[in-house]
Amino acid sequence: MLTSICGINWGDEGKGRMVDLLSEKFDIVCRYQGGNNAGHTVINDRGEFVLNLLPSGILRENVVNVMGNGMVIDIRHLCGEMDKLRAAGIVITPDNLKISDRAVITMPYHVLQDCLEEDRLAGKKFGSTRRGIAPVYADKYFKKAFRMGELLHKDRLYARVKDIVEWKNLTIAGGYKAEPVKAEDMIAYFEEYGSKLIPYICDVGVYLNEAHAAGKNIMFEAQLGALRDIDFGIYPYTSSSSTIAAYAPIGAGVPNLRLDNSVGIMKAYSTCVGEGPFTAEYFGEKAERLRKLGGEYGAATGRPRRVGPFDVVASRYGIRCQGAQEIALTKLDVLSDYEEIEVCTAYELDGERIAEFPFTDALDKCKPVFETVKGWHTDISGCRKKEELPKEALDYIAYLEKACGCRIKYVSVGAERDAYVEMY
Repeated sequence: MLTSICGINWGDEGKGRMVDLLSEKFDIVCRYQGGNNAGHTVINDRGEFVLNLLPSGILRENVVNVMGNGMVIDIRHLCGEMDKLRAAGIVITPDNLKISDRAVITMPYHVLQDCLEEDRLAGKKFGSTRRGIAPVYADKYFKKAFRMGELLHKDRLYARVKDIVEWKNLTIAGGYKAEPVKAEDMIAYFEEYGSKLIPYICDVGVYLNEAHAAGKNIMFEAQLGALRDIDFGIYPYTSSSSTIAAYAPIGAGVPNLRLDNSVGIMKAYSTCVGEGPFTAEYFGEKAERLRKLGGEYGAATGRPRRVGPFDVVASRYGIRCQGAQEIALTKLDVLSDYEEIEVCTAYELDGERIAEFPFTDALDKCKPVFETVKGWHTDISGCRKKEELPKEALDYIAYLEKACGCRIKYVSVGAERDAYVEMY
């Protein structure tokens, strides 16, 4: 069974929490895109963990975790993330962590370039996390990136460094007038952090194909959501990789395999980190109330998330992009404080009501159309069965299910691993 766990909206939907929950049924969890520019927060019996690079299955003893070729890996950050988990008693060995030799390495100059560009843009910035993601993906397609497998061939790797650094300084020093990057510093970076990761580097395509042939269950874990996809998201306010479930086998290293299932994750309301159009956004006291109730602050950056009511238009589009066959609805408990709950059911564009998610440029002119449904105004965090949920909560779930055209199978009512209800 090949299953993708993917975000329906702007990211931060709670994918890590659901991967941690569902990974009990899987042998392998594989991250297939992105870098350390987003975080998956997981709370279980061992504590609270924020994972930026490592697959969320790393918190389960019997799960093998794969970092696929579609990822960009900041090796300094990865070493630090591994050290933190080990300090918390999490075992990480080459038996339960495998890193694709084709994954690209995020270099210190990528982070520098990211920061320099955001500073240059000032008020026109894209809202980058300043983790070097766009520059490293750009270098990948420039064919001037370093890959993890090159750490196994250091003579050839280090011979490339001088030429690549010389080329990069055309931008860093020549364009931004910043201090030039030094080749010896980049070699030291490889030595200090890359050397620690060598035992984990392998051809994960071979491993995953053999595992699939042996009948193993494989989960593909996405970072961010459909609306941050480089092709189908709110470009240019997107990530620099494909967050779409259809890309999962490619980014994992097994383009010959096909998904059996796509599980979409979406919140019971809307959140967004970073710049770009966000039609249903709340402001002022309404926003602050929802933000505080949901603890909506970025796991990777700590930035306050933009918040709003559930957006049917965006969610229906995200479900289609992800090919989602079932939905996990997260943070329903956050809405327990409301007597009435708003839902964005359509957009108004140039005086016309529209139901389909439009091209990015048109989003700036869109206004939300709200409907109000009755809330349950009672604590549901202790519910574990469908029958224990209040009628109004069940009505809200059914409302979203019908509006979005996809069945909701899981509903989370708290951050803990067991705080969820299986609907069917």
